[in-house]
Amino acid sequence: MARYDLAIRNGLIVDGARNPRYRSDLGIKDGVITRIGRIRPGEATREIDATGLVVAPGFIDLHTHYDAQIFWDPYLTTSGTNGVTSVVIGNCGFGFAPCKPELRETSMKSMTKVEAIPLATLKASIPWDWETYPEMLDSIERQPKALNLLPYVGVNPLLIAVMGLDDAKAGRKPTEAEHAEMARLLNEAMDAGACGWSTQTLGTPGDPTKETAGGAAQSDFDGTPMPSDVMWPETLEVLARVLGERGEGFIEMSAAGMPRENWERIAELSGAPIIYQAMPASPYMIDMHTDLMAWFERCRDKGLRIYGQGITQNPPLVFTFDYWDLWGPVWNEFAGPEIDKRTKLANLADPAVREKLRAAPLKTMFIAGVDEVKVVETFTADQQRFVGKSIREIADATGKPIVDTICDLVVADELRTIFAAAQFDIDMNGLAQLIGNPYVIPGLSDGGAHLKYLAAGSYGTEFIARYVRDTPLTTLEEAHWRLSALPAHCAGFRDRGVLREGAAADIIVYDYEKLDYEFPTFRHDLPGDEYRVTSNGTGYRFVVVNGQITIEDDRPTNVYSGRLLRHG
Repeated sequence: MARYDLAIRNGLIVDGARNPRYRSDLGIKDGVITRIGRIRPGEATREIDATGLVVAPGFIDLHTHYDAQIFWDPYLTTSGTNGVTSVVIGNCGFGFAPCKPELRETSMKSMTKVEAIPLATLKASIPWDWETYPEMLDSIERQPKALNLLPYVGVNPLLIAVMGLDDAKAGRKPTEAEHAEMARLLNEAMDAGACGWSTQTLGTPGDPTKETAGGAAQSDFDGTPMPSDVMWPETLEVLARVLGERGEGFIEMSAAGMPRENWERIAELSGAPIIYQAMPASPYMIDMHTDLMAWFERCRDKGLRIYGQGITQNPPLVFTFDYWDLWGPVWNEFAGPEIDKRTKLANLADPAVREKLRAAPLKTMFIAGVDEVKVVETFTADQQRFVGKSIREIADATGKPIVDTICDLVVADELRTIFAAAQFDIDMNGLAQLIGNPYVIPGLSDGGAHLKYLAAGSYGTEFIARYVRDTPLTTLEEAHWRLSALPAHCAGFRDRGVLREGAAADIIVYDYEKLDYEFPTFRHDLPGDEYRVTSNGTGYRFVVVNGQITIEDDRPTNVYSGRLLRHG
């Protein structure tokens, strides 16, 4: 019998622990790294020649929404094709358990609204063979997986399960008995394998009439705030105490407007790492982030662990007007996702509507403005000359106003025109600030969400290709620590995120010079006859998950060695 199932020979090992790179062999047996050092020929069932290649731990993505996608896509595209070997689901307080049968439709509509996952896809793919959180984990366990999953408990389904939908959305303060039931349900979920809890808290406690920091983009399907947006600080403290009493778990919070003393109270009660969402690498945010990072440091002095999730990736948003909702309320009123095609075309051709659109801002913060987007593809012969040009360039060439230029393109193509927009105003100063701080985790893929225009699971690929190789902002050793070991530490992984003997064999083997990701493209492969944007990585010779090869030469092997990593 072979001593190893798999041997990776003569690779340049970057171990994720910040140790200097070195050349060595690596042996794997039963999904575990059992040897780093010289391995004799013939000792392994299969051998990989990694000469000239980097061997590193797989990326760990702490921020995804693959809660539904796991039921139809074992590779969790685009994460699984970009070197990611473990993901955390259930972010931002959203999820599908606990959930009574009569609330399934509401739950799916909420996920469609806030995370832009097509409702038809959710209806066609979710088996709904559960009501409780443990039952949902059992259902996920039964699914084939090419990646590892770690699940949060979303606060919203927890609030609704205990208080009822109407009271939870009204922001009523829970009774002592209701808080006790929330704690019981969270403990039940943690006993079953949940890794902690997550929340989006962007509003005013107890007041659903006030606008939330997330605005319309993060509101529920009926236009009202999500229950977690109007929840009371006392509820967060109840949930924090559960983790503190258990001595395990971690927390993800999107709550930038919450007083910092509340954050510190939750960190103190839980004793857990908290992931602060989110920190775009934008030049407009540098002063704010300087202050935020100083606060992270003060928290460390108090023994509190708060980390920032940095938005360091910037793949283009690729979209059509079939589904686009990032230019603010006026554009959404006349051409948003809820408007049917015929009405949308009529609106965009209407001079009165165009006048209102011209009065709206060309740009909202971070997202590329109306004039900045570029034409990727058109579907009428007369407009082919505009491919590759920005709307401003086309407007200057044709003498038309900006709004009329884009409306004419879209109407002529019957909404099919494909555009590309910069996802964020990201620059090197903003990137250098985030990458240089020890408390910032790079990349926020939002994997599984905003499927019709976003494919950011390539963040790890981009980080190494752009900010280590092309424009060096950090070292390869530091990059792999941030992309693997640091998120593993926050998530409580004891045996992943680094290459060492005894660790789980979640490994990427890649060609440093060829590492890149594809320009995002549309794929019509979603359940419910829907489409999405994807972006596969290139340069990945092998991806190994729990000791088995899931990607070879950038292509899936249809090996499903991923696991549901039940915490604790």
